[in-house]
Amino acid sequence: MIQLSILKITEYGPWTLTLGSDREHELQMLQASLYKKIQELFSAKNCLVFLNKSDEFFVVSNGLTLDDHIEIQKSLKKLFEVTLTISIGYGDTPFEANLKAYNGKQNNVILNEEHTIFGFIDNKLDLNVSIMHLDVDDLKSKRNDNSPYEISLKIFELYSKIGRYFIEKKSLTFFMGGDNYMVVASTDAKNSIQNFIDMIKNDDHITLNCGIGNAQTSRDAVKLATKSLDTIRDIRDSGKQKPDVYEL
Repeated sequence: MIQLSILKITEYGPWTLTLGSDREHELQMLQASLYKKIQELFSAKNCLVFLNKSDEFFVVSNGLTLDDHIEIQKSLKKLFEVTLTISIGYGDTPFEANLKAYNGKQNNVILNEEHTIFGFIDNKLDLNVSIMHLDVDDLKSKRNDNSPYEISLKIFELYSKIGRYFIEKKSLTFFMGGDNYMVVASTDAKNSIQNFIDMIKNDDHITLNCGIGNAQTSRDAVKLATKSLDTIRDIRDSGKQKPDVYEL
């Protein structure tokens, strides 16, 4: 069982029009500042924020109460002109938690009206999360034959393939920058990761590494997933045959 919180800027389009036409640089700085602050506030509570779109953020919020969310909303209101809604949901898989949060907002299930928090929360649940951290093995060698922009295209094409494959496993995929991806994973996703790595190797001639972490909170799970990925790299760099997948 996993808890997910989705934050979204409200009335963003109309607000941007008040800035005039020469606004894009301001919007980019705002979005970067907002993401930084949201990540700071949630990571202090042992969570990790995933950037879904520049105006929308997903948080695996295991362990957080309604009061925790209210506290974060109050901090954000003091710092930014824009306001955000928070939709909370839980489920047996990450995708089901996403749907429950979405349905809570769509059906106007209000948890706190003053701070625009919607959805469902149950702090009696036994929550845990699995994170898969994937990266491209030896991306440096591909830079010899491709320009930086061509490399970026390959990275985003791969992101699309990872996302489409694992949503069928009721899991959520996020691009983390560089050649790194994280999948908030169901048990089915973890069980199928080797098949996916083999498919990408055969179809696209790209070798992936995958570190998996399991914990009660998302920050701890990500820490273990990254430690698992580092272990794969250490084994590779020692000259030994590396595994494609390592789990802690």
